[in-house]
Amino acid sequence: MGRVFVAGSINMDVVATTERHPRIGETVAGDAVLYFPGGKGANQAVASAKLGAPTTLVGRLGADAFGQELRAFLTAQGVDLAFVKDTPGTHSGTAIITVANADNTIVVVPGANAKVDADDVAAPALTKGDIAVSQFEIPLPAIASFFARARAAGATTVLNPAPAKKADATLLDLVDILILNETELGFLSGMELRDSDAPGRFAEAARALAPDKIVCVTLGKRGVLALVEREPLLIPGREVKAVDTTGAGDCFVGALASQLAIGKPLRDALAYANIAASICVQRMGAAPSMPTAKEVENALSASR
Repeated sequence: MGRVFVAGSINMDVVATTERHPRIGETVAGDAVLYFPGGKGANQAVASAKLGAPTTLVGRLGADAFGQELRAFLTAQGVDLAFVKDTPGTHSGTAIITVANADNTIVVVPGANAKVDADDVAAPALTKGDIAVSQFEIPLPAIASFFARARAAGATTVLNPAPAKKADATLLDLVDILILNETELGFLSGMELRDSDAPGRFAEAARALAPDKIVCVTLGKRGVLALVEREPLLIPGREVKAVDTTGAGDCFVGALASQLAIGKPLRDALAYANIAASICVQRMGAAPSMPTAKEVENALSASR
């Protein structure tokens, strides 16, 4: 069995729930304020660990109360934190999230996440069969260094380029599997995409962005479109009542990584990750909403 190494962000999510999102300059009354462990790196690591893969998180926390709470939570989820540093003089990453009718808006303040560097990602020793995962909530040079070391060790690299920002070709060349949603795909490919577009349109954009890589486009309730050897593979969605979509993409990434680490074929790993994400959106919060392996297996059995 391989291991999953996630180099990424760790945040405390401060969530306000309300009936609708405010317009610019408008104040609306909220229903509740909630605190959830989050950050794309932490979410993906929790998803992977809860689904049975040995999972190590590489990142930074601030020397504050949020940092202590986040460390305790991640440890309880079975995530190895040997390479998570406390960073004096800065706060832990924080996300301010508004949830209305299961849709969310998010403002992320990086804090300690912005301090992750090449030395941090050089600490873990990766080997052939391991899965190296990262996202765009830590500095891009650190991600490039992490993936270069992973490639040299024979590990598989998985990039979730979110939140979307332009990256140079050197970083993308180090990626084996690219996982992104339609908004991120549109931004990075330079194509105008809508969530109602036909699958072929997303496949066209994926080919334009990364023709020689595996590209997985998460499409929410429509499922996931994967481009494998330039050919599209569509995994249908699963109809559920969504409560909070905040961690759905991260759940998909972590679940896919966990299944690849234990040797599952890509198609099976995609179907598994799709089911895991459909469970995640049915409850509040990001990291705490990640399902267990038993929950995913039960849902898979019910869908057969």
